[in-house]
This record gives sequence, C-alpha cells and structure tokens, in this order.
Amino acid sequence: MPEAPPSTHGIPAVPAVPSAAAVPTTRTRTTPTPPTTPPTPDTQHRTGLLVTLVLGGLTALPPLSMDMYLPALPQVTDALHSPPATVQLTLTACLAGLALGQLVVGPLSDKWGRRRPLLAGMVVYVLATAVCAFAPSAGLLIGFRLLQGLAGAAGIVISRAVVRDLYDGVAMARFYSTLMLISGVAPIVAPVIGSQILRVTSWRGVFVVCTVIGALLTLVVWRGMQETLPPEARHSGELRSTFGSMRKLLADRVFTGYVAAGGFAFAALFTYVSASSFVVQDVYGASAQTFSLLFGLNSVGLVAAGQLNGKVLVGRVDMDRVLGAGLALVTAASVALVLLTTGVFGRAGLPAVGTALFVLMAAMGLVLPTANTQALLRTKHSIGAASALLGTSSFLIGAVFSPLAGVAGDGTAVPMAIVQLTCTLVAVAAFAGLCVGGRRTVEASRSPA
Repeated sequence: MPEAPPSTHGIPAVPAVPSAAAVPTTRTRTTPTPPTTPPTPDTQHRTGLLVTLVLGGLTALPPLSMDMYLPALPQVTDALHSPPATVQLTLTACLAGLALGQLVVGPLSDKWGRRRPLLAGMVVYVLATAVCAFAPSAGLLIGFRLLQGLAGAAGIVISRAVVRDLYDGVAMARFYSTLMLISGVAPIVAPVIGSQILRVTSWRGVFVVCTVIGALLTLVVWRGMQETLPPEARHSGELRSTFGSMRKLLADRVFTGYVAAGGFAFAALFTYVSASSFVVQDVYGASAQTFSLLFGLNSVGLVAAGQLNGKVLVGRVDMDRVLGAGLALVTAASVALVLLTTGVFGRAGLPAVGTALFVLMAAMGLVLPTANTQALLRTKHSIGAASALLGTSSFLIGAVFSPLAGVAGDGTAVPMAIVQLTCTLVAVAAFAGLCVGGRRTVEASRSPA
C-alpha cells in the first residue's frame, strides 16, 4: 500500500492510490510541472508521531474520563444525596454510550467521511462533559454521562477506521500495538490524576479537567487532521444500507470469529478491571497502595507485550500464530486462577494469584491488537461499520459478563476466575472454529477435487 503524502498540517491526507480514472488512455501534451522534493525521513517521522499522538489521544480520552472519575464516586454520593447504586449508574450509562455510540458513528463515517463525524462527536463530548461538571442531580448526571459516552465513542471508532484507511498489513498491526501502549498507559495514570485533582477541588473539577482536555483535543483535530476517506470510497446510500453492510460483514465467518475472539478476550480483561480492586484488597487483604502497584505492573505487562508484538513479532510471525499463542497464555492463566482461587492447591496467597493475573493481562497485548488487525484486514469497504462492530461487541460483552464476577459477594475471587475462564474458552472456540476452521474450509473449496 503506498504511503500517504503528508498534509500541510502534518497529518497524512487521503492515501494516494492510483485509480483507473487517473491513468491516461491517450498520449496528450502536458505542461511540465516543477519537481517536488520528496519528504525527508525526519519529516516522515514527525508525521507518524503526530498521527500516533492524535489517534492515541482520541482512543484514550473515553477511558481516561471513566478512570479519572472513579476516585470521586464517594464524593458524588454525598454531594448529590443519592445512594451508591444510583451513582454507579453514571458509570454504566457512560459505558453503554461508548458501546452504542460506535454503532452509529462508525456507519456515519463511511457515509460522510471521518473528519466531520469525529469533529461533531468531539464537540458534543465537550459540551456534555461541561454539563456534567455542573449537574445538580444524579438523574441529570446519568443522562449526560450517557451522552458523553455516545459522543466519546466517535474517537474510538473513527481512530480505528483512520488507521485502516492509512495503513495495511504489517504496518497496521504495528500501529495498533503502538495504540495499545497509549491506551494501556491511560488507565494507569487516570486514577492518579483524578486523586490529585480531588486534593485541590471537588468531584466537579474532574469533569472540568476532562472538558479542557476534550476541547484541546478537538482543536488539534480541527487544525491538524485531514480527511482520510476519499469521496469515491464512501457510501452514498441511506444509513439503512450501511447497516446492511454490517450484516454482510457478520456473514463472513472468519471476520465474525475475530470479532468474537477479541470481544470475549476483552470481556476477560474487563472482568479483571472491574473486580480486581475488591479481590486484591478485600479477599487478600492488600492495601490500596499494594493494589495500585499490582495494577500498574499488570498494565506495564500489557503494554510491554503489545510492544513486543508490534516491534518484533509482526512481519516475522504469522498473525494467526501470534493470536493463537496469546489465547493459549490467557487460557493457561485463567485455568491457574480457577485452581488457585478454589483452593485446589491449598490456600493460595496474593503472589501466586498476582502472577496469574499478570500473565493474563500481558497476553492481552498479543490478543487484542492482533484480533482487531485480522478482522479489519478482512474488510475492504465499510471500514467504519467494521470498526463499530469491533468496538461495540467488546464493550457490550464486557458489560454483560463483568458484573457476574460479583455474584457471590465480595468475599471470594472464584466468580472472577470462572467468568474469565468462560470468556477465554469462548474466545478460543471462536478463533479455532470460525477463523482457523473458516480459512481451511475456503482453502478446501478452492483446491481441485
């Protein structure tokens, strides 16, 4: 795939792919044009860095908004005189918005291009976040958190689509691994930032900071990001036809397999994120500082594995092999967690459980970017719709399964381990049955009898 020419603002414009219309059919006299200076390696480096920072910021903003807000939940409960269960709905509403918003914004970006839906989503995100900062009641806060999630979904789904517009094959896999680095760091620093904000202001100040960050990122996108989807590649039909393309995508069993494998692997990861706090502190008696240290180490493992994937494995090892190896590690870690938490080997301490969680988290750095890349490589058109299916399925599956980790109360880690193992086994079955099995079926049908 040819590299995109750098734009005047430093972010690549539409990739220069020659089309049939651009090839002259007759010899015509043309006016000579002055030679152009090819981009230097330094210019290309700055371009790639700016693309990474902008798309990484768009990907990290929604989870950053979620995690910065977590330390403020007790304050919100007191300030709005609402029960904790009601305040928890502010998180659920934002998560639901992130899931459902991708289903809308993704197809819109296939119809209108990437830039306009992204800018509209960012503007709505900023306005919704500003209203959250001054919400007088829990009901209004829940409503605008939902709107915040719906709008913030634009950054996630369109970033993934832009990567597919600009890159292909090995380059795309490497770029996703770089985004994994940024999205992996965001959950680590977000609670720390939120805690520091709460030292100088109230919970409303957290939303003020998010508003400022969103406004600055919107300005950068408006000034620096050019359109990456050419008009001839867009869908001119009604939005209904775009959703019809989703049905066609899901009819591809290999694509569906990668979506399911990535979605259920993400559910195992999200189960850890939602349950690890009470497991580490309440079940194993660790302090808040110890939990923060373990959470940080596990996030570092995720980031390190993602970088290993992008810098070393991609281009040298078949991506299905990488995905299979990652799923095998996640399965082994999940089985170990079930055995440790159920007491098969006696009373297991935090070091053993923490080691299994570290392996599970690190292996996600191999699984998630590879599953996304393989799914999008199956897509030549309707990339926004494909990106929406990837994002929505991950958030919805995670939202359905992660609450099951607390069904037995906060005194045991067994439900968390069982949910993680269940999600992992479904991911393995989807990969083996739909992806690997689907490819073999196609190859067998093409081979001579």
